[in-house]
Amino acid sequence: MNSRKISVFPCTDEIMQQEIRPLVAVDIIEQLHRQFAILSGGRGKDGAPIITFPEFAGFSEIPDDDFLNVVTYLTSIPSLEAASIGFIIIIDRRRDKWSAVKASLTRIAGAFPGNLQLVFVLRPSRFIQRAIADIGIKLYRDDFKMKVPIIMLNSVSDLHGYIDKSQLTRELGGTLEYGHSQWIHHRTAIENFAMTVKTTAQMLQTFGTDLAETELPNDVQCTEELLSSHTEHHSKLKDELKLAVKQGATLLTCIREPVTRSANSKLSPDELENVATVERLLAQLDETEKAFDQFWTKHHLKLEQCLQLRHFEHDFREVKLTLDNLMETLAGFADIGDSVTRVENLLKEQKHLEEKGQEPLEKAQSLALHGEQLIQNNHYAIDSIRPKCVELRRICDDFTNETKKKYDILGKSLELHKQLDKASQWCEAGIYLLASQAVDKCQSQEGAETALVEIEKFLVTAKEHQLSNLKEFYNQFDMILTPEIKANAQRIVQKLEDVQEMFDKRQVSLKKLAAKQTRPVQPVAPHPESSPKLTPMFSINRNTNFFFTCAWLTHSTLLSFSHIINELIETERVYVEELQSIIEGYASEMDNPNLVHLIPSALQNKKEILFGNLPEIYYFHNRIFLKEIENCIENPELLARCFLKRKEDLQIYEKYCQNKPRSEALWRQCGDSIFFQECQRKLDHKLSLDAYLLKPVQRITKYQLLLKEMLKCSKNSEGTAELEEALATVLDIIKSVNDSMHQIAITGYEGDVSELGKLLMQGSFNVWTDHKKGHNKVKDLARFKPMQRHLFLYTKMLLFCKKREENTDGHEKTASYSFKNSLKMSTVGITENVKGDNKKFEIWYNGREEVYIIQASSVELKNTWISEIRKVLTGQLEACRGRAHRAAAGNVSFSCSCSGLNQRKNEVFVVLTLPTVPEKGRSDAPEEYSESS
Repeated sequence: MNSRKISVFPCTDEIMQQEIRPLVAVDIIEQLHRQFAILSGGRGKDGAPIITFPEFAGFSEIPDDDFLNVVTYLTSIPSLEAASIGFIIIIDRRRDKWSAVKASLTRIAGAFPGNLQLVFVLRPSRFIQRAIADIGIKLYRDDFKMKVPIIMLNSVSDLHGYIDKSQLTRELGGTLEYGHSQWIHHRTAIENFAMTVKTTAQMLQTFGTDLAETELPNDVQCTEELLSSHTEHHSKLKDELKLAVKQGATLLTCIREPVTRSANSKLSPDELENVATVERLLAQLDETEKAFDQFWTKHHLKLEQCLQLRHFEHDFREVKLTLDNLMETLAGFADIGDSVTRVENLLKEQKHLEEKGQEPLEKAQSLALHGEQLIQNNHYAIDSIRPKCVELRRICDDFTNETKKKYDILGKSLELHKQLDKASQWCEAGIYLLASQAVDKCQSQEGAETALVEIEKFLVTAKEHQLSNLKEFYNQFDMILTPEIKANAQRIVQKLEDVQEMFDKRQVSLKKLAAKQTRPVQPVAPHPESSPKLTPMFSINRNTNFFFTCAWLTHSTLLSFSHIINELIETERVYVEELQSIIEGYASEMDNPNLVHLIPSALQNKKEILFGNLPEIYYFHNRIFLKEIENCIENPELLARCFLKRKEDLQIYEKYCQNKPRSEALWRQCGDSIFFQECQRKLDHKLSLDAYLLKPVQRITKYQLLLKEMLKCSKNSEGTAELEEALATVLDIIKSVNDSMHQIAITGYEGDVSELGKLLMQGSFNVWTDHKKGHNKVKDLARFKPMQRHLFLYTKMLLFCKKREENTDGHEKTASYSFKNSLKMSTVGITENVKGDNKKFEIWYNGREEVYIIQASSVELKNTWISEIRKVLTGQLEACRGRAHRAAAGNVSFSCSCSGLNQRKNEVFVVLTLPTVPEKGRSDAPEEYSESS
C-alpha cells in the first residue's frame, strides 16, 4: 500500500494548495457593520467593480488599521479579471465639508490596495463648502498622489452620466437592490462553506493517507477489526461530505433567492460571482468525493480480500493439521496381521480410519475449490493461495493412495492367512480322518478298500490349500512376506508334507490289506485301554511330554488341543500386559503432578469410578492365574482344575461389571480431554482408553469359548467331565455378572437387595394378577390384561419390576427396573401348568389371597425357573426339618410337615409350625403357616 501514499486525491490539490486569505468577513465583522465602505455589486461600463464610501460622520475617526482591513477585504472579493480592470470609487460627501473630502481622498490615496480607474466625489452641497471644494481640489490634486482622474460631481444626476443607474444603489439614485446585512451574511456563509470544503478535503486526504500506509494484519480477528474500523470511519466521512454538499446547496439557494422570488430580478455581477464561487466549491467537493470513493472501493476490496485470505489461511492450517495427523496415523498403521481374525480387525480399523478421514478430506477439497474461486476473482494474493490449493489436493491424493495401498496389503494378508488356515485345517481334517479309521474294520479287504476310497477322496481336496508350490506362494505374496510369515508358511508346508507322508504310508498298508488274502483275518475288538493311536509325524508342542500326559486324547485332536492351550496362554499374557499398560499408563498418571493441570475437573478424585477394581483383576491374573495356566503346558489335564479352583476369585469380575455403567458415563463426559490423548500418545496405543476398559468384560467371555473348543477336542474322553464342570463354572460366573448388571438397575426398592440372599435368576415375563380381596372390576381387568414385568428371584424374595429403557446422552438405550411388588419365598406356592398352557406357571401367596400367573417366552425358560424355585423351597424345607430335629433334641415345640404332591394341580407345599418365645407370665400356642416347596 505504500505506493499509494502520495496524492491520494489529486483533484483536491487546488483546494489544499490555496493560500489562506489574510482576512475573512468574520475577522472584521464589526468594521464591516459600520458600513463606511461597501461593495454594492455594481459595475462600470467596462465591468470595473464599484466601491462606495457613503456619507459617514466619523470617517476621519476610523482607525487606520480598521480602514485598511475593510478596504483590503473589499478589493479581494471581485474576481481577478474584474479587479485587473481597476476599481471605481464613489465618495459621497454631499452633506459634509471640504475637509472631509480632503481627508477621504488623502486616506484612500495612501491606503487603497487595488488598481484604481476613476474616483468620483459627490462634493458638499452647501454653497460655501462647494466653492471651497472646487478651489481645494485644484490646489491639492497633486497632494493626493492619485494617478487616476478625480471627478468632482455636483449631484447624483451628474454621476448617472458616468455610471448606469442599474449599477448604483438607491442612495445614489440608482435601482440596484443592496442590503448590507444580507451582503455580510452571504459573505460569511460563502467563506464558511469554502473552509468546510477545504477541511473536508483535508480530512479525506488524511484518511486516504492513513489507509494507504496501513499494514495488512496477519490474522482473522485483527483484519475484521481493521475492516470494521475503516468502514465506520468511511461512513462518518461520507456523512461529513453529505453535510457539506447540503450546506453548499442551501447557500446557493439563498444567493439565488431574489431571482427565484421575482422573474424580473437579476443578480448583480458580484452575486453572480458568489454563485460561481459556490458552484465551483460544490464541483470541487464532488470531484473530491468521487476520487475518495474510487480510492475507498479499491482499499475496501483489498481489505475484504485480505480477510478472505486470512480465513483461507486459518482454515488451511486447521485442515492441514488434521490431514497430517491422519497421514501420521496411517503411516503408523504398519501391522499386516498374523491371523485371519487379526487381519479382519485391522481391516475394520482401516475402515474406521478411512471414515474418520472423510470429513477433513471433504473440507480440504472444498477449501481448495474456494481457493481456486479466489484466484479466479483476481485476488491480490494469488501467489500465496495457489500453492496451498496444490498442497491440499496433494495431501488428499496421498491419503487416498496410501489408504488404497493399505487395503491392498491387508487384502493380500487376509488371502494369505486364509490359505494358511485352509491348509492347516486340511491337515487337521486329514489327521482326524486317519484317526477315525478303525483298525479292526480295515483288516478285511472290503474295509481296506473303503478306507482307501475315503483317503483318495480326501486327497483330491489337497489342491484347495494351494500350498504345494512354496516358491509360487512366495512370489504371489512377496509384498507382505515377513520372516514370521515365511516361518509360519514353512511350518505349514512341512506339516502338509508330514500329513501327506502319513497318508502315503497308510495307503501302502491299506493296499496290502486290500489285496486278495489267502486266509481271513479274525478281527478282535481292542481293549479300551489299548485303542490304536496314530504316531505323530511332527511336533505339536515344544514339550514332548505333552503326548504322554494327554494319553486320554486321540492323536487326531492333539494338534487342536495344543493350539487352544497355547492360544489361552498367549492371550492371557497379552491380557495381563494390557491391564498393566492401563494401570501404569493411565491410572498412575492421574497422580502425576506434571499432568494434573490436564485432568478435567469432572474427573478429579474419581479414579476408582473410571477404573473400578481393575488393579485387583490385574493382581489376580498377573500373580496367580497366569502362572497356574502356564503350568498346564506340561500338564494339560490340570487346566479345568484351574478354573474350578479359582471359581471364587473370578467373582471379582462381578464388581468390575457392576461399576462399568458409571465408568462409561464418566468416560463420555471426559473422554475427549487432552490428558487421555497425552497418555494414549505416550503408550502408542492405536485405540483409546475406553476400548481397553472393555478388555475384562471380553476376557471373561473368552474363557467359555476356549473351554467349549477344548470340550469338542476331548469329547467322550476321560477329562471331559472336569472340562464340562469348568465350563459350567465360567458360565455361572458370566451369568452372575450378567444378573448383577441387571440388579444394580433396580430403582424404587426401599430395602437393601444385598439382604435378599443370592440372586438366582432374572428375566422378563407376561404377568396376570388375581386378588381375592380386590374389587370385582379390578379383578376382571387384572385377570385379562397381562403386565410386562421383569422378575428377580433371590433365595429370600421374589421381586416384580417394570423394565424401562432410556437414552443416555445420545448413546445406546440403558435399562432400568422400577420396583413394583415383592413376595417372600417363605410364603409362596407354585403350580407348574396353568389351563393347559405349558409356557405358564402360577405363583400364589398367603393361601391364594394373591395369585400371579406368569408366562415365559419358551417352555425351556419356564422349566428353568420352576427348577430354581423348587430348589429354593426344597432348601427351605430341609433347613426347617433340621431346625425341627434340633428343637426336638432340645425339647422345644417345633413341627414341620409336608402334605405331599397334589397330582391334579402339580402343587407342593409345606406346613411349618414355628416355636415362639413366651413372654413373662404367659404361654402362647405355636403359630402355623404354610410354605410351598
